[in-house]
Amino acid sequence: MADKTDRMNDLTTFISTNTGVKGLVDAEITEVPRIFHVPSSTLSNNRPSDISEDDLTVPIIDLGEISNDVTSARNSVVSKIKDAAEKWGFFQVINHGVPLTVLEEMKQGVRKFHEEDPEVKKQYMSSDLNKRFLYNNNFDLYHSSPMNWRDSFTCYIAPDPPNPEDIPVACRGAVIEYTKHVMELGDLLFQLLSEALGLDSEILKRMDCLKGLFMVCHYYPPCPQPDLTLGISKHTDNSFFTLLLQDQIGGLQVLHQDYWVDVPPVSGALVVNIGDFMQLITNDKFLSVEHRVRANRDGPRISIACFFSSSLSPNSTVYGPIKELLSDENPAKYKDITIPEYTAGYLANIFDGKSYLSNFRI
Repeated sequence: MADKTDRMNDLTTFISTNTGVKGLVDAEITEVPRIFHVPSSTLSNNRPSDISEDDLTVPIIDLGEISNDVTSARNSVVSKIKDAAEKWGFFQVINHGVPLTVLEEMKQGVRKFHEEDPEVKKQYMSSDLNKRFLYNNNFDLYHSSPMNWRDSFTCYIAPDPPNPEDIPVACRGAVIEYTKHVMELGDLLFQLLSEALGLDSEILKRMDCLKGLFMVCHYYPPCPQPDLTLGISKHTDNSFFTLLLQDQIGGLQVLHQDYWVDVPPVSGALVVNIGDFMQLITNDKFLSVEHRVRANRDGPRISIACFFSSSLSPNSTVYGPIKELLSDENPAKYKDITIPEYTAGYLANIFDGKSYLSNFRI
């Protein structure tokens, strides 16, 4: 009980500063506070001796191959996506059509906002998770024990875009421009994922998988004791898929064959990872896998995650395994759900060490 009380006291003290993890670093702390400590066993990463280096490389897929409209080239890309979605749940895409200048401006915009004066950032703090733009230090403050070494802001993009003035000036232009490209790339990726399922290329879009988009922009300050904490604890994503832009510092890891594999920064690449809803509607054909972010002495590290999901926004669409994928030999493995219903439970149990999706298994 004393430990719990101590944690709440430490948490209350941290929250009351309203300056986030960056505030701790700006105060030149040399030790990570206890509320951020993770068990050492959580960070261990012994590679199984029977796995080769080649088996531990996250696939990189060149989308430029499909730009010349040659059917065989598109089929080759679809085959690679199918393989990655089934075996890894993660892949990186290059030559994806989003200009490098737009990627760079997005990273700079996120950095600029997080490095604003605390008084500016405080204007965007709220306990209302439905606000169009929300700066929230750690959105998992009361659910996550221990806490994660990062600050974040969230922004709902679709289906109801925010008014430009709702977005801070520091990142306004970058967010608006980048998310336009994200929606276009999302359209293509949903087509390719549909084809990878052996279905009509429009099926996932017809199911409104492209309808909702929200982004979470993380700022990971340099950590004085990175072996004591994590940037983000292990979790799966509350999305159909997530499109991630990361800078060159690194730290993202995916759990593959019971080993934490680095997802190395590739210049100009975007990371795609399958989310819980995609695993559900594909009846376990595509995998939503656990991933995490290591803390780092270098920094700040910037990452921008765009989730194709309506999250907590009102959305009455019911999702279950796609009928065309089911058969007597492959019956439905999940109950039907709505995204807001799933998200509410997901957020209440985030980082508890278990996949929330397992609660919906038949």
